[in-house]
Amino acid sequence: MMVPFASFRPMEKELGDKLRAAFEEVLASSSYVRGEQCRLFEAEFAEYCGRKHCIGVGNGLDAIYLSLKALGIGQGDEVIVPSDTFIATALAVTYTGAVPVFAEPDMRTYNISPEEIEKHITDRTRAVIPVHLYGQPADMDRIMPIAKKHGLYVVEDCAQAHGALYKGRKVGSFGDAAAFSFYPGKNLGALGDGGAVVTDNEELADRIRALGNYGSDYKYHHIYQGNNSRLDEMQAAFLRVKLRELDRMNAFRRAAADRYSSGIVNREVILPFVAEGCEPVWHIYAVRSRKRDRLLSYLEDKGISAGMHYPCPIHLQKCYEELGMKRGSLPAAEEISATELSLPMFYGMTEEQTDYVIDAINSFV
Repeated sequence: MMVPFASFRPMEKELGDKLRAAFEEVLASSSYVRGEQCRLFEAEFAEYCGRKHCIGVGNGLDAIYLSLKALGIGQGDEVIVPSDTFIATALAVTYTGAVPVFAEPDMRTYNISPEEIEKHITDRTRAVIPVHLYGQPADMDRIMPIAKKHGLYVVEDCAQAHGALYKGRKVGSFGDAAAFSFYPGKNLGALGDGGAVVTDNEELADRIRALGNYGSDYKYHHIYQGNNSRLDEMQAAFLRVKLRELDRMNAFRRAAADRYSSGIVNREVILPFVAEGCEPVWHIYAVRSRKRDRLLSYLEDKGISAGMHYPCPIHLQKCYEELGMKRGSLPAAEEISATELSLPMFYGMTEEQTDYVIDAINSFV
């Protein structure tokens, strides 16, 4: 049996007619940037996240960058970020002129450790970016009081966590702003690039919208040195179709994750930990093994595609070598990078495929 790491085919089969109809509607409208579909999606997604405002942008990196820029973060500032995440989180900080300060994860959840945040706070720290990694909510009940105590902004990175719940609240509803990616592989994915910021702060929302539109609050009137980052009309129309199905598709992922968690019994494999009060959406089902590379090869030999998120932590990437961080400086993040293995997880994955993966892992010695 062949098991892909991810597949869009089941989604495309179910939603294909609706997606084609959305395409035809936008094509007939002759409105391709910041039209009715984008306006409607922004309203619907803000309501879904439990926030007052949503601003569609070009991608998830821009969503973080524009949030930080709108908060006034720049040269001479520091922003605390996890090292075990996708590099976009750190790049957004760098693009503002600020310095990313890398912090260790909680080894149970792989999300940024609240104790580590406090350890890295200096008089230059302006913000912290908790990432809801793999679709697992970060510990916001502990992070928010730390930020408040030290007067820090909180920008949630929700790129992998559309619809995840933390103690009954959607992730993205805690910080000053929250950034989402709609890259096609996300739980809520467009058919191309896209992103959004959600917030309750109207002034901040207006600033983000202007910064993503050449710094313009209205045509030919530029109040900031902005850039071009807007969610296009076609992607907004596709996202509206898929947003209506998001909770159902997330429930499917939860069932597949439960099947993995109850079925995998190999002692060489550490299963994901779910903290009390958290409802992940399983963008990634991440296990760990000290024999990760051998296990990966073993699964590939059996026709199972697996992945690694992320095999090199950001603080050891060449592009950040000027920060002078050496191997061993963040041992927890480095251990996760060396042992993490992502199992196949996608909407429409059959029980037979899931069981085949489980049997393969249990037979690994």
